[in-house]
Amino acid sequence: MPDAGKKPFVLVVDDEEHITELVAMGLGYNGFDVERVGSGRAALEAIDRRRPDLIVLDVMQPDLDGFEVARRLRQSEGAATRVPVIFLTARDQTRDKVEGLRLGSDDYVTKPFSIEELVERVKAVLRRSAGYVTGDHRLTYADLELDDETRDVWRAGQLIELTPTEYKLLHYLLANARKVLTRDQILEHVWDYTFAGNASVLETYISYLRHKIDAVEPPLIHTVRGVGYSLRLPSGQ
Repeated sequence: MPDAGKKPFVLVVDDEEHITELVAMGLGYNGFDVERVGSGRAALEAIDRRRPDLIVLDVMQPDLDGFEVARRLRQSEGAATRVPVIFLTARDQTRDKVEGLRLGSDDYVTKPFSIEELVERVKAVLRRSAGYVTGDHRLTYADLELDDETRDVWRAGQLIELTPTEYKLLHYLLANARKVLTRDQILEHVWDYTFAGNASVLETYISYLRHKIDAVEPPLIHTVRGVGYSLRLPSGQ
């Protein structure tokens, strides 16, 4: 996150100039400092010149695609210095969304999109990446442990690496262990979404979190059909 008093700096990457112009205008009106570039290589050069607080990154680029830009970015940074990334993808390209999440993106927006929605998602991701108020205690349930100060997570004594969004999702589930949380509750708390239609984002992140947290028995993240999710031990345990 930017220092207090400084405008958040967003890098917008898309080879369609009218899109970068629209996004830059919308973000600028909302108090962001924006640079826009038209290719993957130009994006990497821009990041080297000035590290952004967030990147809006189109998947389709004329040279290096957005996924390759994200891979190179992630290889060059440490876990504590991750730049949040929002991917822009073509409508209904589920594979793009899954690949983006695998690379540690923080959100995705499908084209065509509302500039108001994109601005709200940028704000939400920046709020998430700002972190939590530190405390002197850990959240624990069964053999799952989360340290609020270091953001470290352990399951059965093994350290687990999570993206900032995965961490916030797990934090919310763990802070409400044994409770059933509705999809709307989770979306509003973790993604700050006040608009509908984002259930697929939650389902995808639950899937990735399960792969990491429930790699050992017993599974702790459970679907409550028709309602939402709950972090708890299986019935009878």
